[in-house]
Amino acid sequence: MKVLALGAHPDDIEIFMFGTLAAYAAQGAELTFAIATDGARGGPGDPGQLARVRREEATAAAALLGAIPRFLDFPDGALVADAALIGALKALITQTRPDLVITHAPYDYHGDHRALSDGVRIAASFAVPVLHADTLGGTGFLPTHYVDISAQGDLKARAIRAHRSQDPDRFVAMARTQNLFRASQCNGAPEALAEAFRFEPSYPFADIRALLPPAPPIIPVTVSTVKLT
Repeated sequence: MKVLALGAHPDDIEIFMFGTLAAYAAQGAELTFAIATDGARGGPGDPGQLARVRREEATAAAALLGAIPRFLDFPDGALVADAALIGALKALITQTRPDLVITHAPYDYHGDHRALSDGVRIAASFAVPVLHADTLGGTGFLPTHYVDISAQGDLKARAIRAHRSQDPDRFVAMARTQNLFRASQCNGAPEALAEAFRFEPSYPFADIRALLPPAPPIIPVTVSTVKLT
């Protein structure tokens, strides 16, 4: 199993999909991390220096799963689904030959996220199915699939905290809240964690359930037999 994870910025993979990638790693999957922009606008100070720092942070986070990220180095904040981006994504897909690509939802909050999502959709074409990660705060997102990351929660927090330049504890808290909610949404056990995804079937890919790690175990539903008077 080969999985290609594509994030617009150096910490996006960690925030939105790292738990699932850790679950894949535990199954022995081959992971490729790729980051579309240089992250140079992700804070104050010299953009070139910040881009270097964020590259180091992304490398450290990916190393937690034995992965080495690839950097496409498009300008942060100016990503568009043009021929240059689509060409780079097609080349990456051709080189890595993944069984599944995971990237941002096409309506996520950030323009770079939306542009990357559009570019991946076009680049993937008939080559590979594309799975969309949850949006920030889950806004406007209707999941079709859930992955149990209860055993990977601490590792996900470590990966997010590797991005020290980004005040990462705020994202650790946000991600945990969202992952607790997503697990409860699919009737997972108390304190279970889940990452949510949406898959839009397109020919020739109609069903990807066999490609995903397990969803949270469902709590049996007890129907009350008490009669109301």
